[in-house]
Amino acid sequence: MPHPPMPVIQIRAPSGGRSGTSFGGMVEGVDGSVMIETGWYGGEPVCAVSFSTMSQRDLHDVVHAQILVVDDEADHADTMAEALRRLGHVCTIVTSAQAATDELQYGNFDVVITDLSMEHESSGLDVLSATREHQPDAEAIMVTAHGDIATAKAALQGGAYDFIEKPLDLEVFRNLVQRAIETVRLRHSNTQLQSKVDAAHGFEGIIGESPAIRKVITTIRQVAPSTIPVLITGESGTGKELVAQALHNQSKRVNKRYVTFNCAGQSESLLEDQLFGHARGAFTGADKDREGVFEYADQGTLFLDEIGDMPLPMQSKLLRVLESGEVVRLGTNAAHHADVRFVSATNRDLKSMIDDGNFREDLYFRINGAEIHLPPLRERREDIPILITHAAGRFAAELDRPAPDFTEPAMMRLLSYNWPGNVRQLFNIVQRIIVMTEGAVVDVRDVPDEIRLHEDEEHVHLGSLAGIGLDRLEKEAIRQTLIMTGSNREQAAEMLGIGERTLYRKLREYGLK
Repeated sequence: MPHPPMPVIQIRAPSGGRSGTSFGGMVEGVDGSVMIETGWYGGEPVCAVSFSTMSQRDLHDVVHAQILVVDDEADHADTMAEALRRLGHVCTIVTSAQAATDELQYGNFDVVITDLSMEHESSGLDVLSATREHQPDAEAIMVTAHGDIATAKAALQGGAYDFIEKPLDLEVFRNLVQRAIETVRLRHSNTQLQSKVDAAHGFEGIIGESPAIRKVITTIRQVAPSTIPVLITGESGTGKELVAQALHNQSKRVNKRYVTFNCAGQSESLLEDQLFGHARGAFTGADKDREGVFEYADQGTLFLDEIGDMPLPMQSKLLRVLESGEVVRLGTNAAHHADVRFVSATNRDLKSMIDDGNFREDLYFRINGAEIHLPPLRERREDIPILITHAAGRFAAELDRPAPDFTEPAMMRLLSYNWPGNVRQLFNIVQRIIVMTEGAVVDVRDVPDEIRLHEDEEHVHLGSLAGIGLDRLEKEAIRQTLIMTGSNREQAAEMLGIGERTLYRKLREYGLK
């Protein structure tokens, strides 16, 4: 059966319109729609007719994006922004490269559209450079005049997504921007998928998908293939040993030895013998030569834990070995070469120890080629449900039981605790819960008293909320709930007592992701 003809309308740009003023409308048919836009640009009337298989209802399914539009001609910037806003995108307009840099530094954008030549010929390239620095996941589109094609191609080599020539064909422009958005979304989805895989199975045993843990994992992947010394910092129980092991496993030395040694509680003489070894007869009872951990770890990785506990006299000896790569055993003058990847860790503030004269500054600079800081669990609470689920499955499997489910009150009680012992304490508590709970569900009564009855010092007092705008409170409540649920919108909406569509609208309204 033939389709009825699509309605026809005519829209005429009023005479005397200013540059950038646009008028338009969409006429919808069975197979799609026609978008007709007329306006004034550069003192001349322009008209764009767009034929699309996308109906008005389909526009609701378009993925909405945060877009930065940069053009020193405000009218042209308005025209581009309006063309994109009709698809539901959120557009921010600035008219200089400096203003764009400020927005890129503090905002959050999926796509940046910039004129190539503004106050300076290199302004567009400056915006591109700022995009790469502050918003590396965003795509940049260059808008150029015909004579700037060579510069536009140079921008592509510098990381731009694509360029488009003036005067703009609005339909081509929209399609180009939409492809850039889809590229960003696909890359983001792949990153999220990898994060969920790492969170579910752990990256080298490191569990979590918070920004802090993703940063740790990214840094491990970056520095592991090199031989740069790594200093791991963080409170006790945060998982510094796991990071050290991951550095070895991801390195080119993975098939060589991984040797660990704890410096805490060691006397100077015993520490020197353990690190550097001794020759036969070096002291009473030394009846044979013995290599220290440096020689034993040759060609592999040496991890010195609690390096902040090392006595000052030993620090100078360690520095000499790290600088020369040669070890001299006790009782001999012969030097033995030791090629090790050096990794150290501490729960102390080494900079404060340097100020107090308890740690050598030159040794600090030698061991701190790259620093990986592990935040305390209280600063990454969004990882707590993932850690609990992982630990519960692990300990239940040891008892040949199915992992129990945690009720929301039980999970909220565990989430609100400050965990001074960090992940180590959390795992111990979950193990106790699994052992002591006989049913298939863990309720708040099954949480140990030390956790369940603990009153957090950091609870927010209601009086502190006085005078704060309701919009700000709502935005913060949504943000914190998304953090707590690991960006699970369905779960967040349920906890907030609103529908998913309402939550999605609020996210767009407040610029949250």
